[in-house]
Amino acid sequence: MQIDEPTVKAEVEAAFQAYEQALVTNDVTTLEALFHDDPRTIRFGAGENLYGMEAIRQFRRSRSPKGLDRQLDRTVITTFGHDMATAMTLFTRVGAPGRIGRQSQTWIRFPDGWKVVAAHVSIVDDTATMG
Repeated sequence: MQIDEPTVKAEVEAAFQAYEQALVTNDVTTLEALFHDDPRTIRFGAGENLYGMEAIRQFRRSRSPKGLDRQLDRTVITTFGHDMATAMTLFTRVGAPGRIGRQSQTWIRFPDGWKVVAAHVSIVDDTATMG
């Protein structure tokens, strides 16, 4: 298995960037399209545990579009072979001083493109530097 094959890594980086752009602009259609439409898809959020794409859809469609801008830091995308990748990042928001967000995603290549099959977001106190 090749780790971080350049072409595959570039594809996942592009999918991750599309996700990030959709997230901060509250482009719900794109956000939903980038998650695998399956009852086994899971998203653990900062305040919610979402099992299945239907629960993820309900969350996305009811979420406020305010305060979504954020600054990413230390993003690490790692690909494993041609069809699996992880994306990990830290983030901060102006509206949440003293807090650091952590996001992890598992991406799988499907016939219709790269999709998130599992995601986790948590927010913790910034007791240390982001480094």
